Amino acid sequence: MNETAGPPQDPRDATLTTADGRAALRMERALAHPPERVWTALTDPAALGRWFPAEVALDLAPGGRIVFRFPGAEDGDPSTKGVVTAVDEPRLFAFTWGGDELRWTVAPEGRGSLLTLVHTFGDLPGAASFASGWHLCLAALARSLDGGPAAAGQDRGALHEAYLHRFGLDRGTVESVGETGARRVRFERQLVRPAEAVWAALSAGIEPVAGLPAPEGFTADGVAAGPVSEVRAPHSLTYRAEPDTTVLWELGEGTGHGVRLVLTQTGPAGFDADAALAAWRTRIERLAAELLRL
Repeated sequence: MNETAGPPQDPRDATLTTADGRAALRMERALAHPPERVWTALTDPAALGRWFPAEVALDLAPGGRIVFRFPGAEDGDPSTKGVVTAVDEPRLFAFTWGGDELRWTVAPEGRGSLLTLVHTFGDLPGAASFASGWHLCLAALARSLDGGPAAAGQDRGALHEAYLHRFGLDRGTVESVGETGARRVRFERQLVRPAEAVWAALSAGIEPVAGLPAPEGFTADGVAAGPVSEVRAPHSLTYRAEPDTTVLWELGEGTGHGVRLVLTQTGPAGFDADAALAAWRTRIERLAAELLRL
């Protein structure tokens, strides 16, 4: 597979919106082929197999089943199955995929077509993974229609990070905790490497030990590390920090692109959470940049 790096350039007009706890990713691609040819590429299993990284079986009718067979995936995995919800040849093809909803529309544009994908899902922090994956699939689809080599490329992380910043997914939040006025800084961010690689980058060869100060890599500017209270390498680290706060790093299951980071710092009402928010955002950006070099 080819590596793909650099900022998003194609498809055009990728947008992300949220409503009622769901996120909607919209991506468009202008194609130099009539809607009928694009429709075949979207709905014929043999044509799908030339650009989509899974074997697809489907009953092309509302209520029909659609199944995605990825290499190594278990047949019983519900995330590989869905139901066709709309078919209007050659304009509209929609289906569910696990808990997600996908809607493909094809419209005439000049001598070709405008293909639009709207992918609706519940995992907002995973949006950059979905966007970078569809980016590569749509590029492969265009190559397939043009008669060229259509295998989807592979993103080593730069494309993912470009979409992450484009959608503002690098920003944390400040939350109120309970009735005491306590404040919590929270970041949830999809990373592009597995937990073991992220833990190694954070620890830099100095493994955390309960009762000793947290290694510098787990801290941010202005966060004075106190003793580690709990460590479960390579998945979590908890330590005390001044002034009277608790920092928790968690590396859990993500989208498959890499590990999901959840970082919190919780303190009393007087805790300067806004300053901590800026400091942790800078620290996580440094970590993300380091992971791209691995």
